[in-house]
Amino acid sequence: MTFMLRKGVGPPGLYLLTVPGRKTGIPRTTPVAPLEDREGRWLVAPFGPGGWVPNARAAGRVTLSRGRIAETFGATELIPMEAAPILRRYLAEHPRTVSAYFDVAKDDALEDFAAEAPRHPVFRLHVTGS
Repeated sequence: MTFMLRKGVGPPGLYLLTVPGRKTGIPRTTPVAPLEDREGRWLVAPFGPGGWVPNARAAGRVTLSRGRIAETFGATELIPMEAAPILRRYLAEHPRTVSAYFDVAKDDALEDFAAEAPRHPVFRLHVTGS
């Protein structure tokens, strides 16, 4: 999948996330499916807080790319109540690929999603000055 996304092909909505390693500074890249609407853009860690999450927390910035287009964003982690509606939407949009990793169903209350949030960090992406 990484090879395809580097070439600019692959399923719609998938991008490559690149973030510097928090200990080495070496760029680490993985496919992600960010959410985007008129209110903003978010990264969700559907498989848990491992992988890219600690590096994004440490760097405070990430790069999303697909083919030749790359954008760098500031990344701010949301508190559980802010993350809850984003997690609900993410689960509704990607039920087949991520539902096994969640202890809530897409129609559960927002409070249930807020309780789930520490297991699935959500970052709001914002345009940086550089």
